[in-house]
Amino acid sequence: MSKRNKTIRILFTSVGRRVELMQAFRKAAALHHVPLCLYGADLTTDAPALFYCDKQLQVCRIRDKEYIPQLLEICRREGIDLLIPTIDTDLLLLAKNKELFEAQGTKVMISSVESVSLCRDKRFTTAFFEKCGVSCPSTVDDVDAYKGEFPCFIKPKDGSSSINAYKVDTPEDLRMYASQVEDYIIQDYISGREFTIDILCDFDGNPVFITPRERVMVRSGEVLKTQIVSDETMEKEALAIVKEFRPCGPITVQLIQDERTGKNFYIEINPRFGGGAPLSVKAGANAPLAILKMLQGEKTAYNKNAAKEGLVFSRFDQSICVSTTGINEIDDILAVEAVCKEERFVVFDLDDTLYGEKEYVRSGYRLVAEALPQIKDAGVKLWDAFEKGLPAIDTVLNDAGIYDETLKKQLLEIYREQMPEISLYPGVKEMLERMRANGVKIGIITDGRPSGQHNKIKALGLEGLADEILITDELAGNGDVTLLRKPCEIPFEIMKLRLGTDSYVYVGNNYRKDIALRNQSIRKIWFHNEDEVKLS
Repeated sequence: MSKRNKTIRILFTSVGRRVELMQAFRKAAALHHVPLCLYGADLTTDAPALFYCDKQLQVCRIRDKEYIPQLLEICRREGIDLLIPTIDTDLLLLAKNKELFEAQGTKVMISSVESVSLCRDKRFTTAFFEKCGVSCPSTVDDVDAYKGEFPCFIKPKDGSSSINAYKVDTPEDLRMYASQVEDYIIQDYISGREFTIDILCDFDGNPVFITPRERVMVRSGEVLKTQIVSDETMEKEALAIVKEFRPCGPITVQLIQDERTGKNFYIEINPRFGGGAPLSVKAGANAPLAILKMLQGEKTAYNKNAAKEGLVFSRFDQSICVSTTGINEIDDILAVEAVCKEERFVVFDLDDTLYGEKEYVRSGYRLVAEALPQIKDAGVKLWDAFEKGLPAIDTVLNDAGIYDETLKKQLLEIYREQMPEISLYPGVKEMLERMRANGVKIGIITDGRPSGQHNKIKALGLEGLADEILITDELAGNGDVTLLRKPCEIPFEIMKLRLGTDSYVYVGNNYRKDIALRNQSIRKIWFHNEDEVKLS
């Protein structure tokens, strides 16, 4: 099997809340057809990012003597291709044991022990920046040795996330904080705009992406709002840092641009993916894709302008229900595989759950527009009416002054009987294939006109991905189809008989139709689809 066709297995340690990072890797793999299996390891079993991995692993604490042996055994047993750490406390330990992993075939995306050590101690970081020829605040580790001006800044020499980091206005306050912060350093306080530079290098330390972005808004050391910038000086200084540091994989560099002089003062290096690194990925510096290509044996060249300048990203919190009973809530359909890892029967809704229904609407409007050559930009006008919540065909015909019941009926027939140009959400096909390969029976329950739903199912290739497909409108015969549409319990009970089970998990996006079902033998997963078609 060639490297291109081989499934790539990546293990992330201490995944915690790194949902965005897991999503970035999964999206890169899905869009570029790279077979990928994500493994997440954490101390707890309910870390949010675990539910966005294909396999979840509970490990002991990092300081436990069994931590490295546990990871080595996981990598050996699972055939892990690459291990990627995500938190500072993991870095030095993994750097020291990197050769043990690589001896059994697992690469570790971690820089050398010397490089990691200089990042963990801010005193060494300052000396390193000076060696690179870039500016940094003067640094001392003794309150009596500080001779600079006030305000100044005090923080732990090995700190992170702005914990125990303080701006200090007076000598008296400085002595107070020095008595409270263990192993501190004191630096000149630089006032100005804060920046992070997300850097990705290959396994040999050659740069692939350098992406500066301004930290417009920050909370507890984590960026909430950021703007991608293009700055020749920052790029030049970053290249100087990379040349000396020789990173393996991702690093983030932080700096402050002095508001008086415009000079860049470098303050920190983290030899891992920063919390905001997925924002640079979204801007175009696709680090996950580059890493996947590296693992497939492809060469990666330096891409200077990968990220689009000026893009602004604002981050927000989301939640995932990690309980084993009641209703689970997810915002990524691919999380179903992790949430249902112990289930043998999983049933899905179709529209806006396995694919985007807006794609179906667009497909239909293209065909309707072809039947209306007398109306300029008919497709655009149909879509515009749809987005405004108006009856699209009626609106366009009325606006053109050609409304006719017979014509409307013909156009509706074209729309409803279309063989649509639609596709499953990225990664869904692979997810369903994996679940079935692991013995999970898959069902689909969907409302709608049988001919239209059958065409969707055919276009999406779902016949070969599901064990049972039930279209509720077909159950009614010549009767009232609305009586058997969800949330009517009859289709759900029929699905039990077809699958040969007394219970299953049901996944859907519409709370009223899919989740408000009262049947307690069916566990529900509510997919919060931000781009769903809003039903009146």
